[in-house]
Amino acid sequence: MYGWTGKTLKVDLTRGEVEEEALDPRIARSFIGGRGLGIHRLLKDVDPKCDPLGEQNALIMAAGPLTGTKAPTGARYMVMTRSPLTGSVTCSNSGGFFPAELKKAGVDMIVFRGKASEPVYLRIDEGKAELRPAGGLWGGTTHETDAALRREMGADARVACIGPAGERGVLFASIMNDRDRAAGRSGVGAVMGSKNLKAVAVRGSRDVPLHDPRAFGDLVKKINKRFRDSLKGGKHPLHLHGTAVTVMATQNFGVFPTRNFQQGTFDGWEDIHGETLTRKFLVRPKACFSCPIGCGRVTKVDDPRFRGEGEGPEYETIYAMGSNCGVSNLAAVTKANYICNEMGMDTMTMGSTIACAMELFERGYLPESDVGGPLHFGDADALVELTRKTASREGFGDLLAQGSYRLAERYGHPELAMVSKKQEFAGYDPRGEQGMGLAYATSPIGASHMRGDPAYIELLGVPMLVDPLSCDDKAEIVKDWQDVFSIIDSAGLCVFFSIRNLVTPTRDIRPQGIMELLNAATGADYDLAELVQAGERIFNAERLFMIRAGFSGKDDSLPPRMLKEALPDGPGQGSVCRLSEMIEVYYRLRGWDRNGVPTVEKLKELGLG
Repeated sequence: MYGWTGKTLKVDLTRGEVEEEALDPRIARSFIGGRGLGIHRLLKDVDPKCDPLGEQNALIMAAGPLTGTKAPTGARYMVMTRSPLTGSVTCSNSGGFFPAELKKAGVDMIVFRGKASEPVYLRIDEGKAELRPAGGLWGGTTHETDAALRREMGADARVACIGPAGERGVLFASIMNDRDRAAGRSGVGAVMGSKNLKAVAVRGSRDVPLHDPRAFGDLVKKINKRFRDSLKGGKHPLHLHGTAVTVMATQNFGVFPTRNFQQGTFDGWEDIHGETLTRKFLVRPKACFSCPIGCGRVTKVDDPRFRGEGEGPEYETIYAMGSNCGVSNLAAVTKANYICNEMGMDTMTMGSTIACAMELFERGYLPESDVGGPLHFGDADALVELTRKTASREGFGDLLAQGSYRLAERYGHPELAMVSKKQEFAGYDPRGEQGMGLAYATSPIGASHMRGDPAYIELLGVPMLVDPLSCDDKAEIVKDWQDVFSIIDSAGLCVFFSIRNLVTPTRDIRPQGIMELLNAATGADYDLAELVQAGERIFNAERLFMIRAGFSGKDDSLPPRMLKEALPDGPGQGSVCRLSEMIEVYYRLRGWDRNGVPTVEKLKELGLG
């Protein structure tokens, strides 16, 4: 095989055994890689109604055929499982260098089943895989674990691991690789912890096999030249200021979530946006493997109250822990971000859960005695302290560790959790961005902007700008973007580069550049229609898992605030999310019935029937 290494590792943690399995070329072509291979395996091996933290659930790490190649941003892998936060499928994406190292060690995918009797880690050294004891690592932070395993294997090894949050079952625990890169959402780290699996450490030196190395190299040169030319000698905005540069756009459009989505603009936005982060705390930009952008932020905070160093924060962290909590102290937001990275937690759910708690408290629903003190929007010290307590499940942190929906439900007001399918929103208010509302509601993993991000087309004008307040054609746009994002994730690429540089500049984006790279790498000889259908197949396969897990169209929903409470400020003032105007059209375009279930005809068309 080319592009794909052709090898899956099946790890039976209960028996302590590792087995190699060949990858079926037909499955590889139909599901591309990464996210596609992961959902194919989950449907095959896992009961969608299993206990997410039980032995019957699987944890899958899967790279794409372009991961580890010189394709620009060929640095991504997916972690897939049944989520303990939502109960649905999840696919959590991360970059850095670990995914490329996995491919260089000759592995496309790892499937973990069962539960080890004692803590273990998986060591993969030049293709040889074995389970080893990890009792001495258990309880360590992600940074400590990374350092210990690289001392043992060598500095060139790469590590993906959990921290104390994953060990203790925080429902939004993440898996961290390369210290500060996160497969962050939906509790994949809690699943890893439930299996007594502390880490995966890998080292490899093989080149990813390519079908046509010359054609692939020429394509990479052409794409990179076009990218450099587009910058006209300057720097990419994400290189200069990271993803936090997005703060200005969401503030200007009035969709910058503030005070648990009670507002769409934040008075303190200038104190927490990207240029401020660059000026105050940036040490240097940092790039993932084969990335020409370098949006990562290596930062350092000298403020005695919040001193620390590490990576981030990114935009979604700044929204969740900053404006959404009413906190304009960037040092505090950055410190809370550091804690999440080291302890292994999703910053988005963490910040949003604290924001929910703040509103519950201010409305008189959450007693001060339960929190251990007052809790108000804007309290920077509480943000940092509650983040720390959540990771250790100490005091009120034990309740926060369940996420915002379960917290709000406990106090009788689940409507104050800004979630879909119990997963917290990203940093875009769907009342001022209609397509994002539909994307949140229909995402198979719960609210997510990374399962098809309409912000590109509604806010940023990439590849063209449409009215964010209009519902016209949003069902078609969201469907197309969800399918193309499925392709990007499965190929092993980063969305940031792919959307601007590897698709045709039309509203209904088509992945021409991705197709060319895949064909040169794998020899799969996709045409555009086949590749787009593969993206649709992957998205529908996730929907199928979700339906079998007990979900239906009634779960494609948003909180009452989004549907009934009008935005009080910004350009979208007076608007609500008009989900009902879009959802039926979306279902029809998808080939789903009125309950959101894929029809028999659609499943047969996609080879899923």
